Amino acid sequence: MATVLLLRHGRTTANADGGLAGHRPVELDDTGRAQVAAVGDRLKAVPLAAVVTSPLIRCRQTVELALPSHEAYVEDGLIECGYGEWEGQPLKKLAKDPLWPVVQQHPSAAVFPGGEAMAAMAARACAAVRRWDARVTAEHGPDAVWLACSHGDVIKAIVADALGVHLDLFQRIVADPASLTAIGFTPTRPFLLRLNDTGGDLAGLVPRKRRRPRRPRANDSDAAVGGRPGTTGG
Repeated sequence: MATVLLLRHGRTTANADGGLAGHRPVELDDTGRAQVAAVGDRLKAVPLAAVVTSPLIRCRQTVELALPSHEAYVEDGLIECGYGEWEGQPLKKLAKDPLWPVVQQHPSAAVFPGGEAMAAMAARACAAVRRWDARVTAEHGPDAVWLACSHGDVIKAIVADALGVHLDLFQRIVADPASLTAIGFTPTRPFLLRLNDTGGDLAGLVPRKRRRPRRPRANDSDAAVGGRPGTTGG
């Protein structure tokens, strides 16, 4: 199966003001645009087979600025969690809401008033990533790398699924603005290759050049006993 790079959008005006944007059409601020330009330079080292994005404008701006030469496909499954009545509220105020401890400690039970359940968000986001990964693999082979631009909680939920941990542990995961997280899918399990990467060299994610496309192998899902040797790219 292919490898997905999960890109969180750059910093927004809501991030800077300490608010919860949700589905609101908030845009990147100047810092966010600079972050996106920097990640775009790093991504030049990676041949991307496909680019997919949440429909919200902050994600669409991110891929347009970072990857101007790529066509981006909109995927509704990657949209931010629907926070309902929480949207647009300051986080400091929300921290006093009785639902806040549930979101922090038992997110699988959290249902936002007038919005979405966190468990439902996690299920549709993971399904969207796996669906696109299967499509990219079918069209470009198991060495393909593709990118999905989404939101912090969505990316954290996808990472938790990749690690095989319960959604109630996903608040232990961090996904900063304009960070990259890499997950390599295989027939039986995913591998977390990068997490919250905001400045590392991406060359190691570039598949080796081959004379002919590689076919899936029976041991693709095996973990290297003692640790992976690493990759050099090229």
